[in-house]
Amino acid sequence: MDVRNPESLPPNLPVPVDDGTAAHLPGMALPHIALPSTAGGTVDLASIAGTVVVYAYPRNEQPGAGPLVADWDTIPGARGCTPHNRGYLAAYSEFAALGVAVYGFSTQDTAYQRELAERLGLPFPILSDAKLELTRALRLPTHQLGDITLLKRLAWIARDGVIERVFYPVFPPDRNAAEVLAALKG
Repeated sequence: MDVRNPESLPPNLPVPVDDGTAAHLPGMALPHIALPSTAGGTVDLASIAGTVVVYAYPRNEQPGAGPLVADWDTIPGARGCTPHNRGYLAAYSEFAALGVAVYGFSTQDTAYQRELAERLGLPFPILSDAKLELTRALRLPTHQLGDITLLKRLAWIARDGVIERVFYPVFPPDRNAAEVLAALKG
């Protein structure tokens, strides 16, 4: 297995531990913040009626660009953004059949995210929090790499603008969509 292939997960990745930084999220109302979307325009998650799944990831790697830092694979939970997105792509029809809206979420800008959305053919938007507005308002768990703030991998289910359930830490990332689907069905 090619460890530099962003499409795959190398063996022996360090497993992230629950550091408690997402424990406050269940029951929180989502703030009204308009986030740029790869589908164009903005999305205010707090204004969406019904059930929404949001999955957050640190940073997708563009093919040929290489990792953000040389030791990326040693940061627990950092590696696996493309497999994480692919998991939601594979499960999208099941989410849609349940009437659940799906959104990916990262701190990368929309232009960077759009490359991933187009390359993978994602049928749902990826939202950008490049200004860290939602990240700070919700006090989401983050990685700090120099002056770059990246989200730690997590997902949540919200109903009518209130976070109902949180999945954190997420590992392995390619199985997160199936875990969230099982929770919605169960």
